[in-house]
Amino acid sequence: MKRSFRIANSTIEVEVGQLAKLADGSVVVKQGDTAVLVTAVVSQEPSSGVDFVPLTVDYREQSSSWGKIPGGFVKREGKPTDREVLVSRLIDRPIRPLFPEGFFNEVVITALLLSADDKFDPDVLCITGASLALEISKIPFEGPVAGVRVCQVDGQFVANPTYQERQRATLDMVIAASFDSIIMVEGGSKEVSEETLLSALSFGHEAVRECLEVQKEISREIGAQKMTFESIELDREIQERLINSCESAILESMQISDKKERKAVAANALKAFLDSIDQSLHFKATYQFKKLSSQLMRQQILKTRKRIDGRSPEEIRPIEIKIHPFERPHGSAIFTRGQTQAFATATLGSPEEAQMVESIHEGETAKRFMLHYNFPPFSSGEAKPWGPPRRREIGHGALAERALEPLIPPESEFPYIIRVVSNILESNGSTSMATVCAGSLALFDAGVPLKRHVAGIAMGLIIQGDDFVVLSDILGDEDQLGDMDFKVAGTEVGITSFQMDIKVKGVTKEILKRALMQARDGRLHIIELMKAAISKPREQVSQYAPIIEQMIIPEDKATVVIGPGGKNVKDFRDRLGVSVWIHEGGRVTLTSTNREAISKVRSIIESLTLDLEIGKIYVGKVTRVEPYGVFVEVLPGKVGLLHISKIDGGIKDARGRFNVGDELPVRVIEVDDQGRAKLAGVAQR
Repeated sequence: MKRSFRIANSTIEVEVGQLAKLADGSVVVKQGDTAVLVTAVVSQEPSSGVDFVPLTVDYREQSSSWGKIPGGFVKREGKPTDREVLVSRLIDRPIRPLFPEGFFNEVVITALLLSADDKFDPDVLCITGASLALEISKIPFEGPVAGVRVCQVDGQFVANPTYQERQRATLDMVIAASFDSIIMVEGGSKEVSEETLLSALSFGHEAVRECLEVQKEISREIGAQKMTFESIELDREIQERLINSCESAILESMQISDKKERKAVAANALKAFLDSIDQSLHFKATYQFKKLSSQLMRQQILKTRKRIDGRSPEEIRPIEIKIHPFERPHGSAIFTRGQTQAFATATLGSPEEAQMVESIHEGETAKRFMLHYNFPPFSSGEAKPWGPPRRREIGHGALAERALEPLIPPESEFPYIIRVVSNILESNGSTSMATVCAGSLALFDAGVPLKRHVAGIAMGLIIQGDDFVVLSDILGDEDQLGDMDFKVAGTEVGITSFQMDIKVKGVTKEILKRALMQARDGRLHIIELMKAAISKPREQVSQYAPIIEQMIIPEDKATVVIGPGGKNVKDFRDRLGVSVWIHEGGRVTLTSTNREAISKVRSIIESLTLDLEIGKIYVGKVTRVEPYGVFVEVLPGKVGLLHISKIDGGIKDARGRFNVGDELPVRVIEVDDQGRAKLAGVAQR
């Protein structure tokens, strides 16, 4: 079965029933020459001891889909790239809240890129494909949901733009939406206003309606019978015992501001109740305990407008900032907000330290700004070893990197490669936004000339019927037990990065507007505190950072500077300790720890790129002597022939008169098309 629909001016086609027919649901989604296969498979039995949907999403790209052979020695794809991890998360987040309560069977969504053109990104196609694969399968799913990318290009909103259009965009976001509401948002922008972002959300929501209709139509025609699953409700008598036994302890814990103490009080209450009932009921009782905790927290906030730690909905936790706490990092800062603490460092490097990244539409490119986020287990009090980066860490790092990247100065103004590393030292809500704040402070400390500080804040939501409360700077419990985690980062001028995850079926535009405006107030408050700590970037980079200077040469002189077989640049590096990189347009970067060495290399390059002037007299050095004349280096790297016929007084054999190393004045009388000079002697008086 094939169906098509339009998003803006582009047609998208979905096909079911042709590929991967042994999967529970299988869909091919195409736009242009880009095509993805998305499958959904479910386990027959629920996972033991799991009280959430054990959903796994894997997005895989293979170089063959865009006509390339993988680089490296192995020549095959290995572990998922950061790009694959980020797209997997993009698919996961809008579908996860749409599985029904109590459904704990393992679900695996796999998206395989079959074909990739140079126009359309497959990521949003995968969201739609995952939704449709679930809709037609036996897996319980409260969809459909559709994905769309919205960009602002030349002042106009564009749905599912091409890669070329995205390069000109001031806003680039992915929206996942149902018929009634927006479920997930992720994107970045160049300091756009809240009003612009809201308009883009409305535009994107309207753009997916036809896609949702097509999914419903296909589901009605060929959708499988949905599987049943066991209820997680306790019988009334046990449920009442749970409430009577634990309600007061839960309410008591909500008056405790310290995260560990609060969890200990609640955990002790749960343990005491579990000890009083049959072990066969422990799983359901634990689930209902968490549900009761959420209900009580929500009731308290909706009724009193007071939160777990006593704050009002708009109030931000106390903030403490330390600039340059340690000497050797080029820039560093510790940002503490309540019980959330991030230690960020900024490191400056030379051009050869850029990260090489291979993408579908750009091939291999050099990435000059990197942000890496680490979440060691001790930050949340867990006794676990610190392993390699997980999907969450990669996702949080990308979000924070996207927040800071629009403020990074161009390479022509600041030639350094920049790496920010954020280590979370304490975790109690919104560590990614603490990373944005700490990263901005560390960049200022490192002397990176950002125009403005960037700050981030996470917004939460408690909603019940028509009543709702938007929470600023949420705690970890408010994230876990609440309905939304909406992260917004930006400057005093506008928004640079955002990400929204929800646990309900969607949120309205009214809620989004309230959250964005409240986030703006919080962001401005945080920025004022950051400015008080360090108001502008340091005028000089760290003494431990490499020295980098730039110069411009004629682009056609690049090979002269490099020298035959790279002879000159090797000499600069080995003899003088200066790394020389020549970029497009004739821009040259000189990197060293010695400023005098850089000055010397700069002088040499300036000499190498000078053109010989006909008629001008130069004092050159003899490099070779032959019977018919001598070769004279007039300028560094520029050697001309002084023939015996052009030597004053005339001689028959130059070997008896000149030696290698002699200095003598010569006049340039001719330069051929290959830059070779003919010289004439100048009489010395």
